[in-house]
Order: sequence, then C-alpha cells, then structure tokens
Amino acid sequence: MFLKAALLLGLSVVDIHVWTIQKEFVDISTDHDYFSMSVEFALAWFNSGNKEEHAYKLLEVRRAQRKNWTMIFLMDLDLGRTICKKHDEDIDNCPLQEGPEEKKELLFQVSCTFTVDSWPWFTQFTLLNSTYQP
Repeated sequence: MFLKAALLLGLSVVDIHVWTIQKEFVDISTDHDYFSMSVEFALAWFNSGNKEEHAYKLLEVRRAQRKNWTMIFLMDLDLGRTICKKHDEDIDNCPLQEGPEEKKELLFQVSCTFTVDSWPWFTQFTLLNSTYQP
C-alpha cells in the first residue's frame, strides 16, 4: 500500500512539473515597461533587416507574454508599411501607405512573431526568434 501511495505521489509531482514547463510563457500587460522596450527593439530590428526602403510601424500587439522567471518576451505584432523612409524621424506619426481598399491590408501589413531576451538595465536586447507572414 505504501509503495502505491509513493508511486502516485511521484507521478503527481512529475505531472505538475510537466504542466509548469508547458506554461512557461504567461500573459502580461502591453504597458509593461520592459515589454514596451522589447517591442521597440523588435520593430527596429525588423526595419533594419527589411530590404524595402519604407519603414514599418506598429499597428497592434496581438500577444504579449513573458517567460516565467526571465525577461524573455514573446510577442505577436501587426506592422504596417508607412510612406516614410527607414531612417526618417518620427516614424510613429508617419501615415501608412494606401492602395486599393480591398487589397490594402494584404499589400501593406505584415504579422510577425518575435521572441526577445531583454536586459533593459544594460540596454541590451537579443532577438531569439522571429517569423513573418504578409
């Protein structure tokens, strides 16, 4: 009987540990200071690596998550192509490019997922992963 109870307790602990590992990222507020800085880094990284001459700006944050016990952020961002060049000032206030209304969203928007390791107190950010979909 004691052996069965110990085995059951052991399996329960393993099950809780596996559940915790699967739940590594937790939802956070988009207003979180370090998350906001990580979004700015991801957007700057996207613009600098993009071969287009026009800059993209943030349209919407669809997912904001942080990995437990770290400053690693997972974000899904919708970006829109502006009429401004990449190195122009104040891209946040730059108008979006426009086209035929029915194709506007498909032509000038991109959905991205970024994973950023943030060390804001050292002003150091590292892009761990990124994916894009037009």
